[in-house]
Amino acid sequence: MTEGIGSARAPANIALVKYWGKRDERLNLPEAGSLSVTLEGLEAHTTVRFGPSHPRDQLILDGHALPEVGMRRAVRILDRVREVAGVPHYALVQSTNSFPTAAGLASSAAGMAALALAASRAAGWDPSAEEASVLARLGSGSACRSIHGGFVEWIAGSREDGVDSHAVGVASPEHWPLEATVVLISEGEKPVSSTRGMAETAASSPYHAAWIGAVRHDLPVARAAVLARDFDALSAVAEGSCLAMHATMMAARPALCYWKPGTLQTLDAVARLRAEGRRMFFTIDAGPNVKVFAPPGDPDGALGALEALLPDKKTLRTRTGPGGSCVDETVSD
Repeated sequence: MTEGIGSARAPANIALVKYWGKRDERLNLPEAGSLSVTLEGLEAHTTVRFGPSHPRDQLILDGHALPEVGMRRAVRILDRVREVAGVPHYALVQSTNSFPTAAGLASSAAGMAALALAASRAAGWDPSAEEASVLARLGSGSACRSIHGGFVEWIAGSREDGVDSHAVGVASPEHWPLEATVVLISEGEKPVSSTRGMAETAASSPYHAAWIGAVRHDLPVARAAVLARDFDALSAVAEGSCLAMHATMMAARPALCYWKPGTLQTLDAVARLRAEGRRMFFTIDAGPNVKVFAPPGDPDGALGALEALLPDKKTLRTRTGPGGSCVDETVSD
């Protein structure tokens, strides 16, 4: 093998039933499953080049070398691909994100999913969707969900090697094309990483065990709501899961709070608009930014009304979208 090249795109996904707690940190195995929606247009585009000219693995993200912690996670994926495909070379990885990185918008999920797909193609390996999901999970737990489009469930699994912990599609983007807007409270990197935050929450929050029980209760409820296209039922379970996760981490010692004043301002705006009869619901990942969903086509004009109430906030419009895929265009410096 001289040089193998592969490129892929993968989207961000937002958990509606949240993932917050690992039973194995090295393999990113969750304590409980989760359910997410894949978002259109918020994506990572990655090119991997395996070849003898590379003295070490190197990953360039948006023109900058990836920090050591992120690099270690990426190398887990590259090492697994080299093992499966018999590739002896290091890799140069070049990647760009179409949205803010490390700000609680699932950039690591998009990036690691794109890396898994691109590295597999560069090595000449054609993994199944299940294998690609397991591979992406090695870099970032939620990345396993970005392999699929639409509504996606991450099966927690029980095996110690993690082979049975992967994502599966619940419903296609066409089944229920929800509209969404991301309210950007902050585009900066969050002060506490998700990995560290999960570990500290599990170790010190008195609510952690109850939180894991709530996730296991919420999963079938959310799955049924998606399949039935029941917006009110999904609204209730998604907001409940979001608030329970943040309450659990706020109760950690020391407390972990990602919210900022603009986060609460946005939640207040959602409440005001719902009181007027507009249908919408919110969710917040490990960061201050708020994602607000409306029914297909947003017949009530809820998202536009929300943006009008928050004129000083930058927003990103999106909707239920497709999963990751290999592409022909390459990323370069």
